[in-house]
Amino acid sequence: MANEAVNLERYIRSIPDWPKKGILFRDITPLLADPKALGAAVDALCADFAGTGAEYVAAVEARGFIFGAGIARKLGAGFVPIRKKGKLPFETESVSYDLEYGTDTLEVHSDAVDKGSKVLMVDDLLATGGTMVAACKLIEKIGGEVVGISFLIELSELAGREKLSGYKINTVISY
Repeated sequence: MANEAVNLERYIRSIPDWPKKGILFRDITPLLADPKALGAAVDALCADFAGTGAEYVAAVEARGFIFGAGIARKLGAGFVPIRKKGKLPFETESVSYDLEYGTDTLEVHSDAVDKGSKVLMVDDLLATGGTMVAACKLIEKIGGEVVGISFLIELSELAGREKLSGYKINTVISY
């Protein structure tokens, strides 16, 4: 079976009321467990960006890492982990951003990309967009040029795409 023929949506498990009542969680672990589905997801996540000359793929922890490393390998690019505050051992740059109830901070090594390098941003899910906006600002802060953003899943009713309107965006599955 060719990767293009894999129906990725059938590998996404919906879990109501998790992590709290009223949330419908989109669980990607069945997709990760199937080698054909995982391969097809990586292919779909990077298909629109093969010609961009991306030198790095940056991904937000934790589920973004799963896809980001595979995409980096497929594109012949380096991988850049973007982590929560206090998780990286070297000199970092940080960006704080608002959450529904409070703030959070993302960090990246200050030397993670060469100045002017093209960077593809990756995460598993686009919801409200706040985390990815912060991640893009962080890469730009250290001198990278964001050439696009790729998400496995987009929760379109949450309008996160609007916050990222200045970037080329690819989503594989939309709910």
